[in-house]
Amino acid sequence: MTNEHLLTAFMLTLLAGLGTVVGSCIAFLAKRTDHRFLSVTTGFSAGVMLYVSFVEIFPKGEAALAGAGYSDVMAAWINAASFFAGILVIALIDNLIPAAENPHEARTHEEAETLLHARDEPAPHRHDHKLMRMGLFTALAIGIHNFPEGLATFLVALQDPGLGVAIAVAIALHNIPEGMSVSVPIYFATGSRRKAFIYSALSGLAEPVGAIAAYAVLVLLAGGGGAVIPGDLVGPVFGAVAGIMVYISLDELLPTSRAYGKGHDSVLGLVGGMLVMALSLLLMK
Repeated sequence: MTNEHLLTAFMLTLLAGLGTVVGSCIAFLAKRTDHRFLSVTTGFSAGVMLYVSFVEIFPKGEAALAGAGYSDVMAAWINAASFFAGILVIALIDNLIPAAENPHEARTHEEAETLLHARDEPAPHRHDHKLMRMGLFTALAIGIHNFPEGLATFLVALQDPGLGVAIAVAIALHNIPEGMSVSVPIYFATGSRRKAFIYSALSGLAEPVGAIAAYAVLVLLAGGGGAVIPGDLVGPVFGAVAGIMVYISLDELLPTSRAYGKGHDSVLGLVGGMLVMALSLLLMK
């Protein structure tokens, strides 16, 4: 684990978090948001995350455990338990946040339309405390969700930079509508694009904070910054990362893609993401 590997993993995690900033910029700089494009890209992100979770990350977790001396049966059991533990952790985080402020709760198409067109309406000249509260809670909710995502991106990128790139891009794409969901209500509450942009950016910074926390844990468990991460740690981490990514894809990305799109936009994005991920993995072999 060299300094170059650490820097690459951290920069990829930072890139993933900056998706919220892109979403904020789209909300205020674009004259009209392309709903179908947003639907396809979130579906694409889900396809990438699902494919890489089941085809690469999950099997690598089991292989790491087997390489650490566990029997094939025990490695399979630990890997499966880690997978569902990852799902449980992210599901508990979801349940701790009220649905009204939770950006991972699926919106109807009408709610999505309202969010996307809200920026075209004139901002009020007074502070709307209800909107401000909603925006701040949304920023907090996104920050809480982004923390384990940042941890996952960092750990995968540390072990396999190629996979790290794919995951960082997928998470950055799904952070775009989240950035919009933070910036729009705060802008309406304050009339300040600067404040809306800052809060949106801060919510995304939870990703690199998660990376820093992951590194701190690795230093403690692996015995130093230059140590090789042991297989009996890598295996459960990869299993949990796969579970987290599958949950995010099924609970957030696909419902969001359906809400913003029409017809088969969501499925086209999903299959496209899987195809691109499959081709990239085959070309790297």
